Amino acid sequence: MAGLRLGPLLRYTDGSSATVWVETSRPCTAEVRCPDGAGGSTRTFQVAGHHYALVPVTGLTPGTSTPYEVVLDGTRVWPLPDSRFPAPVIRAPAEGDELRVAFGSCRWAAPPADGHDPVGPDALDSLAARVAAGGERPDVLMLLGDQVYADETSAATRHWLAARRDLSEPPGAEVADYEEYTRLYYESWLDPEVRWLLSTVPSCMIFDDHDVIDDWNTSAAWLADARATPWWQERLLSGLMSYWVHQHLGNLSPAELAADPLYAAVRETPDGTDELRAFAAKADADPASVRWSYRRDLGRVRLLMVDSRAARVLDEQHRAMLDPGEAEWLREQALADRESYDHLLLGTSLPWLLPHLIHDLETWDAALCRGERGPRWAEFGERLRRAADLEHWAAFPASFADLAGLIARAGSGPAAPASICVLSGDVHHAYVAEPAWPAGTGPAARVLQLTCSPVHNSVPPTIRVGFRFGWSALARLLGRRFTRHGRCAPPPVTWRKKGGPWFGNQLMTLVLQGRSARLRLERARRDGTLETVEESVLTTP
Repeated sequence: MAGLRLGPLLRYTDGSSATVWVETSRPCTAEVRCPDGAGGSTRTFQVAGHHYALVPVTGLTPGTSTPYEVVLDGTRVWPLPDSRFPAPVIRAPAEGDELRVAFGSCRWAAPPADGHDPVGPDALDSLAARVAAGGERPDVLMLLGDQVYADETSAATRHWLAARRDLSEPPGAEVADYEEYTRLYYESWLDPEVRWLLSTVPSCMIFDDHDVIDDWNTSAAWLADARATPWWQERLLSGLMSYWVHQHLGNLSPAELAADPLYAAVRETPDGTDELRAFAAKADADPASVRWSYRRDLGRVRLLMVDSRAARVLDEQHRAMLDPGEAEWLREQALADRESYDHLLLGTSLPWLLPHLIHDLETWDAALCRGERGPRWAEFGERLRRAADLEHWAAFPASFADLAGLIARAGSGPAAPASICVLSGDVHHAYVAEPAWPAGTGPAARVLQLTCSPVHNSVPPTIRVGFRFGWSALARLLGRRFTRHGRCAPPPVTWRKKGGPWFGNQLMTLVLQGRSARLRLERARRDGTLETVEESVLTTP
């Protein structure tokens, strides 16, 4: 009899359809059943000895919340027997409904329930407790990177790895192949509270560096060094393969899935490992051949989730956060049918606007690395870039400026949205920043950088001091000295901090309806609840 190994995860939803992801113990027919007749079924597909299904659900009624169950070969496997959580539901949004978008990043897997948590309470556990108790639930949960940590494994995972191979051989206690990646997802998504939460709240995801390795694609020199190691190729291909299976597929709409040739090929063959591995190898050799970015239309809210890791151009003289095809896709999606959305959300794992000193350091370092001050400074710049993680949008100055220009254009004119929000994580704290353009060139829409991280991780006290100092007037003066030394052009926008920095395990929530927008930041408390740290009105009708 087929069993449920992982999931279910409620992924894509709209007014009439949804997708539900599962991993099963053997090949079977996976089915989702709702009491009102909505549902769907599909056969599992196989990758590296594991069996998965993304079940398409149709027949949903807009504006309703419908309980569902998962059935494998005719046997109900979800909800679990004697579950202490309410029945999971699929909520089909109706036109004009208020939309709640919760987001965050950087979730290190939770320890056992009876163990000491070294990084504090998990914000997703706290959110699950509130939703299960009948409290406010998000309409969508955006996970903005570092869903798993391939390079920072827990004690339990290290013990499991040690029983499998010699950890004195590289990559040591980091994951090495696809099977070991599946262990990370089990550890992360089988947490009881998180498992239930992901079964009843739709989610969309994008990777960041730790999903593969810290500072992934920092520079051409970094990549050359990684490729010279004997374990890198298997690590990268396994990371991309597992991401495609566990995260990427659920980001796509049923129509996009139907048009995806790789998804069709994997499902049509008894074992899709070779097809998926060839796809990952092509993505490694030619990143422009693959698009991990995607668009979701959530009523009158447009979400563009941007790949700011794999799509990079790393040539120091043509350095870009997005390759030309990716940049054109983003421009087209942001500008198409602007009258159809009231709010534009740009999801990018890495913040666009940083504390001023950090921005200036990254811009200066990029200038050094491309040779503005000669070869010795270039060598120093590369060492500093890796040591200090100087690889955000500011480290790609042309891309930073291009995004500023695109936001100004998307937010201008008679079809301008009420708000454009850049949603990011990565930096293990939260803040709100607002840019300003030179007089007469800025958008009519309100533009904000909303950064929220971590969901479940930590930041050393010394780094906290640095983040706070980075916003200060003294830091701005210091940063200008760096940029003068690097002969850096001034950025096309200025910006100021509107809130933060805030620290702790936390989530931000945007509440959007019509042309109004509100923001709330909540922090996880040790008693399992979420406390409100900040609430503000961003736009009014």
